[in-house]
Amino acid sequence: MSRPPAAREAVLDAFERLIIADGERAATLDATARAAGVSKGGLLYHFGSRHALIAGLIERLHRLVDEDVTRIDAAPEGPIAYFVRSSLEIETALDRSFIATVRLAQGGDREAGIAIEEVRERWLVELGRHVSDPALAIAITLIGDGLYYHSALRAEAVDDAATAGDFSPEQMDALVALLERLVADGR
Repeated sequence: MSRPPAAREAVLDAFERLIIADGERAATLDATARAAGVSKGGLLYHFGSRHALIAGLIERLHRLVDEDVTRIDAAPEGPIAYFVRSSLEIETALDRSFIATVRLAQGGDREAGIAIEEVRERWLVELGRHVSDPALAIAITLIGDGLYYHSALRAEAVDDAATAGDFSPEQMDALVALLERLVADGR
C-alpha cells in the first residue's frame, strides 16, 4: 500500500493534535488548516468536509492497526509477548490516532465509535488466532487495555512518557511468562 501524500498527512496530523489537545469541537476546518500550515483551500483539496477529515483519521487508525496486527503475527518474541509489551507504548502514531478517534467517539461521532469497536475486535481476532481458548484471548486483550490505560494515566501524572509504564522488565517478563503458560495449558 502506498503512503498518502505528505500534505494530506500533515493535515491529518494537525487535526489529530487539535482533537487531543483542545477537544473535537476546537478541531474546526479553519483551525486544522492553520495548525497544518496550509490554506483552507489546501485542506479542502484533500478533505472536502469535516466528515471527510474524520473519515481520513479513521482510515489512518485502521491502517496503523493493520500494521500492528502484522507485527503481532510476525513478532520474534511471540504474539502474546509482543501484544502485552506493546500495550505500554504511548506517544506513538497508533496511540495518537487511537486517542483522537476515542475523543471523537466521546463527542458523539458514530463512525468513530464504530471504528474503536472494529479495531478492538481486530486485535481480539488476531490474538484468537494464537490462543485456543476464546476467554483467554479476551483476558489477554483486557490485560493489554489495562496496561495501556495505566501507561497513559501514569504519563500524565509524571509528565514523562518514558517512565509511563512504571513496570520493571522483570515484572513484564513474569506477566508474559504467566500468560504464555496459560496459553500453552489451554492448547
